[in-house]
Amino acid sequence: MYWLMVCRHRIGQEARRAEMRDAHRAHVASGHDGRVKVLIGSALTLDDAVAAIGNFGVLEAADRETALAFAEADPYARAGIVETIEITALASTFQAHRIDPMTSSPAPRRDPPEAA
Repeated sequence: MYWLMVCRHRIGQEARRAEMRDAHRAHVASGHDGRVKVLIGSALTLDDAVAAIGNFGVLEAADRETALAFAEADPYARAGIVETIEITALASTFQAHRIDPMTSSPAPRRDPPEAA
């Protein structure tokens, strides 16, 4: 099942977020030790497109609890940077195949057929 994860960060956490960025990225890449596949994600920013106010991810996880456990285990959350976590189910018609996953998967990638 697919989930939208939205994490809002506490104000004034820029330095702490920078300290934790490598650990956060390693967590995303691991998929919480393979329990979650992160299809895509990024920082959420103010309108200047620079000042981070949170992060989001589109996740593939067995259930809401697994998706939430992934978010709660993120180094940003464990360091107190994250103020709120929202996990929302995506429609059963969500076209995940159109996204190149950020987390490696044992399933082979299916490229679209080449145009003639």
